[in-house]
Amino acid sequence: MVIVMAPDATSDNIDSIVDLVASAGGAAYVTRGVSRTIIGLVGDVQRFGSLDLSALPGVADVLRISTPYKLVSRENTTKRSVVRVAGVPIGGDHMTVIAGPCAVETPEQTLEAALMARRAGASLLRGGAYKPRTSPYAFQGLGEAGLKILADVRDETGLPIVTEVVDAGDVELVASYADMLQIGTRNMQNFALLQAAGEAGRPVLLKRGMSATIEEWLMAAEYIAQRGNLDIVLCERGIRTFEKATRNTLDISAVPVAQALSHLPVVVDPSHSGGKRDLVLPLSRAAVAVGADGIIVDVHPSPETALCDGPQALTGSDLDELAHLAATLPTLVGRTLTPAPQPAVLGV
Repeated sequence: MVIVMAPDATSDNIDSIVDLVASAGGAAYVTRGVSRTIIGLVGDVQRFGSLDLSALPGVADVLRISTPYKLVSRENTTKRSVVRVAGVPIGGDHMTVIAGPCAVETPEQTLEAALMARRAGASLLRGGAYKPRTSPYAFQGLGEAGLKILADVRDETGLPIVTEVVDAGDVELVASYADMLQIGTRNMQNFALLQAAGEAGRPVLLKRGMSATIEEWLMAAEYIAQRGNLDIVLCERGIRTFEKATRNTLDISAVPVAQALSHLPVVVDPSHSGGKRDLVLPLSRAAVAVGADGIIVDVHPSPETALCDGPQALTGSDLDELAHLAATLPTLVGRTLTPAPQPAVLGV
């Protein structure tokens, strides 16, 4: 942290800052220029933040020059990470497709959606057994019964499972079935859940909060990392703005920004950002072109009867177009499509 003093700052102003920083356990190094004095601070930046330094007499500005998210920052880990989910890589030279139904409804629907996901180039299966919904009357998911369905479908298709956990008390149960835990936008700052996920021994897909800044998103990832788990994938899923033409506004610039600030992989959710089937493929192209490490897409065999987010789910010929996009577009940005694992049951 650096304090820039005003041109008319006095020696007493400077001395009082040096003494205050020392009382907080830090060290202050004073550099006097022709017209300005700069004080460099070394120590606990969080503690310095509680001192309200910008309000002290003679202070013109206070600048933070180190990131508060140490473990997920590129300051200490310059090489970008690759996260492996049951052997499937996300990051590096790969572009990974995650696809499946927004919600697990029946064994038949989930299996058919998983086969659709493979057809579209997916190597990971997403599906919600627990569904945090805005309305208490909306479908909340099947719970553990949904997790069992996902596990059976994984055995049949070979696709590892990405599924959401919504409560810290459920983390152990969900982790016993899932290959990757998803923390959704509404829970991005559920700190107890983040810490529990950090201790679960599973990779974590962390969605950006609908009103969160990129720094807040990375600080949420830091909560997971601080508990010893650096297998974190960030997911940009659109933010809330004044625009009503889309469900959310996809912040495509968040991908390169987050990749510059953090070593963690970054994927994009074109389904929840656009909220409409005809927007999913264009937003998927944008995500791949901007350098995202993957996309997470809703598919459903019968979107018109889906219990959750049917209007945004891909089906039919959309899957062929997504498969073509996934197979060809990544090569233009130096990536290769992550291949799907082989199913345990031959012939699937």
